[in-house]
Amino acid sequence: MPHLHELIDFTVSIFIAHEGKVLMIHHKQLKRWLPVGGHIELDENPEQAAVREAKEESGLDVELVGERSPLKGEEGFLPLLAPRYLDIHLIKAPHWHIGMVYFAKVKSGEVTLNREEHHDIRWFSPEDLDDPQWGLNEPLKFYCKEALRAVA
Repeated sequence: MPHLHELIDFTVSIFIAHEGKVLMIHHKQLKRWLPVGGHIELDENPEQAAVREAKEESGLDVELVGERSPLKGEEGFLPLLAPRYLDIHLIKAPHWHIGMVYFAKVKSGEVTLNREEHHDIRWFSPEDLDDPQWGLNEPLKFYCKEALRAVA
């Protein structure tokens, strides 16, 4: 999806945890390990974007983990699952992303590399997260470890 604005976009990041590991992709354009995720499109809400991005980028069908308000949906109102965290991060000056961070567990599917967008896809163990060879920054390590706790 093209950017909504030259300065800022709304995005989702999905930390998929399964059997004590977290799935990460090596992004071609950004040249680093990241969770699956992407832009929220104009015709979808953040939950739909998270589930769609997980499928497109990993081949997995996922179930988002978290809390939803007890309010009932009605015409013109839909309670959404709250993202676990929110952040804002610089992509390339002057462009920023407001990131909605979700945790998810695998429902079905096989991990598949999206060769158009990624160099690699792999499951990271808790030990891998702190291994300097992967170059994960502190926010990524934090989110991965939190996803492992939330899904365990």
